[in-house]
Amino acid sequence: MRSVFLVGFMGAGKSSIGAAVAARLGSCFIDLDQEISGRLGAPIVELFADHGEAAFRVAEHEELARVAGLDNVVVATGGGTFCDPTNRDLIHRSGAVSVYLDLPWQALLERLDADNSERPMYDDADQARRLFEERLPEYLRAMVRVPLDGDERPPEVAERVIAALQEVPCAT
Repeated sequence: MRSVFLVGFMGAGKSSIGAAVAARLGSCFIDLDQEISGRLGAPIVELFADHGEAAFRVAEHEELARVAGLDNVVVATGGGTFCDPTNRDLIHRSGAVSVYLDLPWQALLERLDADNSERPMYDDADQARRLFEERLPEYLRAMVRVPLDGDERPPEVAERVIAALQEVPCAT
């Protein structure tokens, strides 16, 4: 099976949905941010604060290059990972399928307002909205788009992702 990389804005549910997709497919689940945090020995928010976004993006690309070489994995990327053309190309050249979890802004905002303590790119709602609008054209470059309304539970979204993968030639 081709690997699956979940992409989308912070709060889209990439990690919880990725774990559910991996369990359903019998694949290994990888949370890219957790891998980076484990390798560098600090939470992502601390890495941003201590070393800056540019240093984090270098570490992110290195970790992405490592996991892109794996087979039969489901990867939850960070919110900015797929927005870098080099990262996007790396994912697609690896033969993996990129899946955009497309939630409307209002659903994302509600999630972000409820839990933003560990999100280094979230300052306030206005700043986050601008970042979302800036990143949206990049997310739309994913091979698969799964439109959501935000009320779905991870197992339900996992089923929708798997159904969408069936439409991609040789995805499963």
